[in-house]
Amino acid sequence: MRKTGSKIQMRCSHAILFLGIVAFATSAFAQVGSPPSPSQNSQGSQATPLPLSGRNGQSGSVKASETPIAGTTTSVNTINPTVQVQGAYGGSTPSTSAAPFSGKLTLHDAIERGLRYNLGAIGLTQAVRQSHGEMRVARSALLPNVSANATETVQETNLKALGLRFSVPIAGFTFPTVVGPFNYIDFRARLSQTVLDLTQLNNYRAADQTLRANRFSAEDAHDLVTLAVGGEYLVVVAAKARMQSAQAQEDTANALFQQTSQERTVGVVAQVDLDRSQVEALTQQQRFVSLENELTKQKINLARMTGLPPNSNFDVADVPYSPAPQINVEDALSQAFQQRWDLRSGTAQVQAGERALAAARAERYPSLSVTADDGEIGTNPAQVRNTFTAVATLRVPVWQGGRTEGDVEQAQAVLDQRRAELEDTKGQVESDVRQAYSDLQAAATQVEVSLKNLAVTKETLDLTRQRFEAGVTDNVEVVQAQESVASAQMDYVNSVFAHNLAKLSLARAMGRVDQNLPTFLNTP
Repeated sequence: MRKTGSKIQMRCSHAILFLGIVAFATSAFAQVGSPPSPSQNSQGSQATPLPLSGRNGQSGSVKASETPIAGTTTSVNTINPTVQVQGAYGGSTPSTSAAPFSGKLTLHDAIERGLRYNLGAIGLTQAVRQSHGEMRVARSALLPNVSANATETVQETNLKALGLRFSVPIAGFTFPTVVGPFNYIDFRARLSQTVLDLTQLNNYRAADQTLRANRFSAEDAHDLVTLAVGGEYLVVVAAKARMQSAQAQEDTANALFQQTSQERTVGVVAQVDLDRSQVEALTQQQRFVSLENELTKQKINLARMTGLPPNSNFDVADVPYSPAPQINVEDALSQAFQQRWDLRSGTAQVQAGERALAAARAERYPSLSVTADDGEIGTNPAQVRNTFTAVATLRVPVWQGGRTEGDVEQAQAVLDQRRAELEDTKGQVESDVRQAYSDLQAAATQVEVSLKNLAVTKETLDLTRQRFEAGVTDNVEVVQAQESVASAQMDYVNSVFAHNLAKLSLARAMGRVDQNLPTFLNTP
């Protein structure tokens, strides 16, 4: 009987010890938790995919061109200069609150306002900020990640729910099915660090090259803003000169009409001469009204690009004709290939593609990371004890279901596309320089011809008016000569505009337009 009682007592002691171990293990697991996980997931690091194209077209485009047009018997105009501004470069944010405006806008002031407030430059500036944030995110995978927390836990464990059931043949004794409640406090810091991960390293390098490319694109956007604002400023200057020329021709036509009216009153000229003079005066008036309306609209466009209120309540300074600097096309091409920001951006985009491809290939290589935690744990702050965990993980990829091969294929396609775009950009740079250089030569010749033609037509008008006043001829020749002067004056205005626009285009085509513009347009 005593042996039986001893056995029962021993079994009870074992059962109580087992329950204590279970409760302790449950509590300890709850307190310590699972060991720190490696920095990589079960499939390892993955290459960050890049967009197929490295070009950023969100800000629109700016294109200055000079196209030939058919000449007439009364005009030597063979070039039609235009400035095409699309997308964000046509808009801006308000600038007058930060930069007060006096009402007189110079070319330098217009470009300065455009560089600060034009929406095209602002958009790419924000793209640089975004890519900088993406680079920092990619870099964070290579740097230590540290976190700290303080927790207080109260726990009660249901042993029966865990599958622990006991049947002890002792009358009046039952094992508890619930352990607790018990509590503990944990103050803990955790660290994870990538020691070697070539995929993450190349992801960071690709993001860094993308950031460089976007910075170059932002600089190129500044050149495009200069081309857009400077080109539109020249459009306004030309429109103003055309309107002033039309006003002078209207005054001349009105003077001729008044003279003819007086002569008709005394019977010197026929009624048909008076009617012809009146038609010419009305024609010049219509021309003036049309050109005045055109000037108003072009001023509004310029105001929209520079952050000014969208109206025409301002004046612009003239940009007179000045010879272009002496430079040959080969030197211009050499400078363009060295200085063009879009070419540098394309090169950086190719380098980003190369890093992305290296990141995809590195998915096949082993990686090493360490994680650790250290803290104080106990039932209350006075009874805490130090505990820690340290884990080093060497991960060797064996087979990932073809994911690595797919990432490599995608990265290779991106790289091939960006290399093709870089070659296209090189061709575009050369095309821009050669076209701008050709336009400049043609416009310079046109200025010379238009000046000679203007001088000849003015002399012809003077002689014809003298003959008319002497009664040698009627006013048909006077009207024709006046139309020739008006046409020659418009040709001269247009040729100076074409010449200035060609210089601006060549400065943009060569790159660093902010440095080249004062020399090309002879402005401070």
